Amino acid sequence: MDDRFNTFAGWALFAGIVAFGASSVSSHYFQADKAHRPEKMGYEIEGVVSSEGGASAEEPIEALLAKADPAKGEAVFKKCTSCHTANAGGANGIGPNLHGVVGETIGTGHGFAFSDALKGHGGSWDWKNLNDWLHNPKKFAPGTKMTFAGLSKGEDRANVIAWLNTQGPNLPLPTAPAAGAAPAADAPKDAAAAPAAGAAPAAAEAPAADAAKK
Repeated sequence: MDDRFNTFAGWALFAGIVAFGASSVSSHYFQADKAHRPEKMGYEIEGVVSSEGGASAEEPIEALLAKADPAKGEAVFKKCTSCHTANAGGANGIGPNLHGVVGETIGTGHGFAFSDALKGHGGSWDWKNLNDWLHNPKKFAPGTKMTFAGLSKGEDRANVIAWLNTQGPNLPLPTAPAAGAAPAADAPKDAAAAPAAGAAPAAAEAPAADAAKK
């Protein structure tokens, strides 16, 4: 009986020593691993910015407009034709007719019932406001009934704006700002009034696919 008890006790003691040793080695390993672990996990790929660092800076809209292609803009605008027209005298649809929208006062004109979000926004559809609107309508005018999510690529937005400009009033597009210089303040001007600097995107709840302007 004593021999059996001693045997069990011996095995139990042995198991305890093994468990303690494993725990000690494991703790030492993870502490060492933590000491050599980089503060930020993963690795960088040249030319790619991590989500923590934010996306690479986009060129100013003035620079993008200086090299915009209206023909490409017309192609992109086809996404918007289910809701908008842009020809002179064109009918309103789910969204307003966008002929001559560049430089217009935001939320007015064309006999369209604009949302309160746009009517109360203020400003004119200058280059910056059109760009901001096309990028993210709901951020530009919270409460807008425009359902289009926006155009993520700056080149697409610039091309669409350049094409809309050809549909009236055909204003001179801005020139690219010199390196390190502030963007030129040559925003589009309506026939009646010049668009206020920094003013919000104008007249129609801007062009965009699946746009539901009201």
